[in-house]
Amino acid sequence: MMFKRLAAMAMTAVLGAALLTGCGSSTDSTSEAPAEGATTAAESATGAVATSTVPTVTEGKLIMATNAYFPPYEYYEGSEIVGIDAEIAEAIGEKLGLEVEIQDMEFDSIITAVSTGKADIGLAGMTVTPEREKNINFSDTYATGIQSVIVTEDSDIQSIDDLQGKKIGVQLSTTGDLYASDDFGEENVEKFNKGNDAVMALSQGKVDAVIIDNQPALSYVSSTQGLKILDTQYAEEEYAACISKDNTELLDAVNGALAELKADGTIQSILDKYIVTE
Repeated sequence: MMFKRLAAMAMTAVLGAALLTGCGSSTDSTSEAPAEGATTAAESATGAVATSTVPTVTEGKLIMATNAYFPPYEYYEGSEIVGIDAEIAEAIGEKLGLEVEIQDMEFDSIITAVSTGKADIGLAGMTVTPEREKNINFSDTYATGIQSVIVTEDSDIQSIDDLQGKKIGVQLSTTGDLYASDDFGEENVEKFNKGNDAVMALSQGKVDAVIIDNQPALSYVSSTQGLKILDTQYAEEEYAACISKDNTELLDAVNGALAELKADGTIQSILDKYIVTE
């Protein structure tokens, strides 16, 4: 069966779909992380001076909301949050003359934090969807993502069709959650606060498969014995930053910065650093 997601979510890759078919980050995503909810501040590598006139929650700062368990887009390296989105935020902050502060939270809290003025921007490998656009503005896209299916190596699940009637693990409020609940029924979807919790449940036999973005899927499979990714992708989508509907000035400024960072090759170099193409 060909699910409507494969047709409805297929989009033109802004930065090249090939980037998303290679290996994951070379950094071990299971590195020790601080207690959940920890907040880290990442100063601009160039020591950007707070000279921006763009309105933000805290003058001179760009507060970024994320969920730091999504390698290689964001993950802990010791006590620091690093990854593609962290570096893109730093590059945007440098362009806008703002110091970047990264706040780690549950994924389903990010849009609320941004829309209620607790954070300026959400960068978390977040997919643009019509549902999310009702509550938040999205920047121009900066990367493409693929939803993949992880199963155990001895699983009888060989294709998307075989997921019917199976127990599927997802990260709460991600597009994997939304798509799986729509296609296979809420009763068949087990929701976890973190992607690695879903993968652990799969390893323990508590779910039959996990639907998650391809890059973290590659990282989880490489660090967990007995798992594999199905050859058939589940969906294709685009990533963007989310910004409050009340702050169109910041949206315009971020889009301007992204355009410059794409034009000068900065975005591409950040992606190439974390995602190795075949």
